[in-house]
Amino acid sequence: MEKGYLSIVLHAHLPYVRHPEFDDFMEEDWLYEAVTETYIPLIDIFESLINEGVKFKVTISLSPTLISMLTDPLLQGRYIKHIEKLVELAEKECHRTSSQPQQNGLARMYLDKFKRARYVFAEKNGGNLINAIRALNDTGFVEVITCAATHGYLPLSSVNKAAVRAQIKTAVDCFKKHFGKTPLGMWLPECGYEPPDDKYLAEFGVRYFFVDTHGILHGSPRPKYGVFAPVYTKNGVAAFGRDIESSRAVWSAEEGYPGDHNYREFYRDIGFDLEHDYIRPYIHIDGTRINTGIKYYKITGKTNDKQLYDPKAAAEKAAEHAGNFMFNRQLQTEHIHDFINKKPIILSPYDAELYGHWWYEGPTWLYYLFKKLHHDQDTIRTVTPSQYLSENPKNQVITPSMSSWGWKGYSEVWLEGSNDWIYRHIHEAQNRMVELAKTHFNCQNGALKRALNQAARELLLLESSDWPFIMKTGTVVPYAVKRIRDHTIAFTRLYESIKANAIDEGYLAGLEGKDNLFPEIDFKMYAEGRS
Repeated sequence: MEKGYLSIVLHAHLPYVRHPEFDDFMEEDWLYEAVTETYIPLIDIFESLINEGVKFKVTISLSPTLISMLTDPLLQGRYIKHIEKLVELAEKECHRTSSQPQQNGLARMYLDKFKRARYVFAEKNGGNLINAIRALNDTGFVEVITCAATHGYLPLSSVNKAAVRAQIKTAVDCFKKHFGKTPLGMWLPECGYEPPDDKYLAEFGVRYFFVDTHGILHGSPRPKYGVFAPVYTKNGVAAFGRDIESSRAVWSAEEGYPGDHNYREFYRDIGFDLEHDYIRPYIHIDGTRINTGIKYYKITGKTNDKQLYDPKAAAEKAAEHAGNFMFNRQLQTEHIHDFINKKPIILSPYDAELYGHWWYEGPTWLYYLFKKLHHDQDTIRTVTPSQYLSENPKNQVITPSMSSWGWKGYSEVWLEGSNDWIYRHIHEAQNRMVELAKTHFNCQNGALKRALNQAARELLLLESSDWPFIMKTGTVVPYAVKRIRDHTIAFTRLYESIKANAIDEGYLAGLEGKDNLFPEIDFKMYAEGRS
């Protein structure tokens, strides 16, 4: 007997990294890796499930920056060159390992994988994966939603509500352009929420969003059902809270499934392991070693003596873990149902890039999980948040607490010693953008309007939460610092030229060619109450 619901949400996001001024830019590989290792494998498993008659529901959030990159002709062309090189490398690996049966089998596995990615991307979808994702959305099995425009961390923009509104409006407009309708839900970047920012979601027709667990539990008044039922805000938008138990099963470094010793080791790649002269044509143009995606070893354990990866054993372990996840959700649902006397919804949100990129077997795990949920039990049913709301329209009204996910749960990842210096520049740019929008609201001049719209793009890119996150985690810090400085300088130069009525159209055209996302953007959105 059905006793509850499971809602799996995958958040797909990458910062806008596009550098036409370089032939080979290392950070663009983030997109190419995600396409090969996450997006195409997920598309494949969802299509397979549909073709096999498996009834499932999953929600995918696509950030507008990711949508913009996936639909950009320059990056589409560069991805095809990237995957062609990987096919060539895998063919060389098949030859190099011909006397090593186990490694040769893995080399052939990667060759098949890369050829499949090339086919799905270039031939099946004409270089535009949004076509495939839109088709999945149209089936009803996959619900595609959006995220704030450039993944701007909204609570730290709360000093300028026009900037918060612009992040949301731009996202909704982008989604409408590519999917032909208003998104039903929105993933607030980093699950960062501050009341009453949901009023902008309501304004643009978004029906629901997500918060971390304590965002619901610390709400006012206290939620009657905890995180096991959504709540409505006073603006009529539903907030769903993350379930800790199901999240821990996948996220936890200590007890999560991805750490199993049978799974593929992420940190052993031939881009670092093989002779430099051999691998040089397939790494960065300056000779810097990078991940190629060809990895021959399994996690093995806390040792440097790694054993060769066994795909069959890993797939069997993924099926076992899928069964374990299902069993635990059944027990959890039955317990909660009997306790609250209501069908609970278990909300399990994850970064999409975990599946396939970081956790190579993640898409396989999802495939087995949905099959098992369909065939092997009737206690829980997978739903999307909008489906749940349609079936359960009456919910408690509370004000969720200001919250985020990440360390300590209250913005500390995005505001601490390594990155706090950026906000004086962001806030000043936000104030100046509002000033420009109000002053030039009725602008008809072509060059001036272009400059105003480009200023809005530079501000949105400056606001991306990825830059302070990178500074906090200490990965590619110089790049993040450079992006903050570049967008601040570009915005400031545009602002001063607009104020002086001295627009440099050559400089403007250069910015438009590089930072070219959101072509239909309208700067007037910053004049809140007038647009």
